[in-house]
Amino acid sequence: MAKAAFLFPGQGAQQVGMGKEIADLPAARELFDRASTVLGYDLYARCTEGPEVRLNATDVCQPALYVAGLAAVERLRSQRPDVVARAQGAAGLSLGEYTAFAFAGAFSFEDGLRVVKVRGESMQAAADARASGMVSVLGLDEAKVAELATAASTNGRVWLANFLCLGNIAVSGDKTACDEVERLAEAAGATKTVRLQVAGAFHTEIMASASAKLREALETIEIRPPRIPVYSNVDAAAHDEPDEIRLLLVRQVCEPVLWESSMRRMLEDGFDEFFELGPGRVLAGLLKRIQRKTAVENIGV
Repeated sequence: MAKAAFLFPGQGAQQVGMGKEIADLPAARELFDRASTVLGYDLYARCTEGPEVRLNATDVCQPALYVAGLAAVERLRSQRPDVVARAQGAAGLSLGEYTAFAFAGAFSFEDGLRVVKVRGESMQAAADARASGMVSVLGLDEAKVAELATAASTNGRVWLANFLCLGNIAVSGDKTACDEVERLAEAAGATKTVRLQVAGAFHTEIMASASAKLREALETIEIRPPRIPVYSNVDAAAHDEPDEIRLLLVRQVCEPVLWESSMRRMLEDGFDEFFELGPGRVLAGLLKRIQRKTAVENIGV
């Protein structure tokens, strides 16, 4: 039997209209209702109706993707409960790591959402305080992207932040430096650059104020050993000690996302069937770039 893993998307996967596919599924809609009680606004309406500018805001987008990922699990459970029951591992890109831990039972739905709310609000505040952003550079290797980041850091600061797959590395930093990376990457022969739909320089020291607030929020909730391995963005390994999980989730805000390493580790650990749960198909596309013949299916909302 195939060894199944669940993958949960991060910020940038959101789109107005997500949630409509599960409109008639009570278990999924209940998650949105419970979330609205915690958040103080109608999350389902925000997801399905927008406006886009509000859904894309970090303080809304992160809770929305957290709930959408778990709603996608309920959709899959209603169609193929055996797949959900036999999932043996999980991972999530940036924000999606919280969804993965919630699915794995490390914390309750509501506790996870409360922390995600703080994470989104504090990251939005850090972004508002300093003009910054993220850019994916396609078609260049890590050494070349690092060289470009060093050159661009004479005009602000920029760091390598998301190691997504071979030839797809996201840099993150001051807006002026990100602009310079785009210019330099074109001259260096990059296939293209993509400005990510995020508010600021995530996974860099620019998010230090958010990291401090997140640490406080994580101390207020109970974290249990997950029932299945969840692979960390920080070190591409699975952890089951609650205090260690807290520390890694705090570190994740300011440290690079090792997504390609996480996927390779899962493949080495025998996972051969993957499900991307939530809006978009970004993670499926990345996995196909890492190992083309890997079976991966998207379960949307």
